[in-house]
Amino acid sequence: MTSAAVKITDAEIKRQAAGAVRDLRDIENRGLYLRFTRDRARASWYLVLKGKWNLVGSFPDLSAKQVVAALPGIRLRLEAGTGSNLSKWVTTGELLDWYADRMSRDRSLSSKRKKTGASLIKCHLKPLLGEVALASINKATLDDQFMWPAQEAIGIDYVRSAFQLLALAFRQAFKLRLIASNPMKDVKFSDFSKAKVGIKPSRLRGTQLQDLIARLLDAIDSAPADGLLALMMLCHGTRIGETRQARWAHISLAEREWFIPAEHTKTGVEHHLPLTEQVRQLLISYRDIQRAGGYDGQFLFPSRSGNALSEGQASAVFVRLGQGEWTSHDLRKVARTGWADIGIDHLIGELLINHAMGHNVKVYIQSDVMSRKRDALEKWHAHLDSKGLDRIQKLTGFRSGDSGNALEATDHKGCEPLQESTIGEV
Repeated sequence: MTSAAVKITDAEIKRQAAGAVRDLRDIENRGLYLRFTRDRARASWYLVLKGKWNLVGSFPDLSAKQVVAALPGIRLRLEAGTGSNLSKWVTTGELLDWYADRMSRDRSLSSKRKKTGASLIKCHLKPLLGEVALASINKATLDDQFMWPAQEAIGIDYVRSAFQLLALAFRQAFKLRLIASNPMKDVKFSDFSKAKVGIKPSRLRGTQLQDLIARLLDAIDSAPADGLLALMMLCHGTRIGETRQARWAHISLAEREWFIPAEHTKTGVEHHLPLTEQVRQLLISYRDIQRAGGYDGQFLFPSRSGNALSEGQASAVFVRLGQGEWTSHDLRKVARTGWADIGIDHLIGELLINHAMGHNVKVYIQSDVMSRKRDALEKWHAHLDSKGLDRIQKLTGFRSGDSGNALEATDHKGCEPLQESTIGEV
């Protein structure tokens, strides 16, 4: 006997594998066949239409339940002439698991990007779309099972980020020919929502600089590492990730320059910042404080583990400093706004803030840009001096070289406190 008509299930396949039947025909799904290999350890799925045997995939890579769930989509693809082959993934959750693993092992992605992606997949995409068959992904399904349920629970900016990650996962899988077609090829976020990306207003304004600087100077007198971390961000508009990982090898006091390597920047491009005389003196005094406290290591902001402050530890610094009133990113925002207020050229401001620059802009950047950046920061730091920053030299710790406290951050176990959403810090 070479063929048998049965209700094909995984259990029935295992039972038939012990016999001699070559083909199983499913009595509940017209045209669905399973053909055993010679050793009967494996088999091939076929969908027979108009006398043609169309290969779908292999067993046990694809279970009976998975193939049956994908049959409607396979029939549609055959009618459209796009083929019947089905990957070993049947559900969207399986594709997302693959992409999450791929992201976790991608060395070109920052740890922050990896964490954000993993969170989007685990907390939002898989709960809503994990059980949806790949063949069922279309605009109507996305609207009904993802967009509206998601926007009821989380902000529209976060929904947009999740949607973009989903589209990226499908695009990459299709590019590698791991799926037969990309159902999201022509799907755009604007098909579902016309909401604009929100821009959070800064919780710090120029009129608050005097009070802010006074608070930071109080912090730097009692906890030098906390205070300097915040002051470096206020003085240069740097991101928290760029600042917390700073090493003394990146600082040239003689050349008065701070170098931030590409692997520490969001843009993936190395960043050079001039050091004004105020900051240079500040760093000299801070280095003396570190040495007086017994630390002669490579990091400006070390943790007790011997590494640079982690993302969570650095965020905890700003929980202490901001007391819920402002975050680390607000320092970056108030710096950028302040540069505009005191008349710093827009292009120089964008270069200082290290925003991604288009190719045409880079072409026209001249060799004197470092001197223009230095002029801009000297102007900004003079402005900060007028708001009280010049008091720094009068502080006890920076005059006597006392070690102060909090030169090293405590390592925290378990979940690290996240100061604010990690969706695309600008």
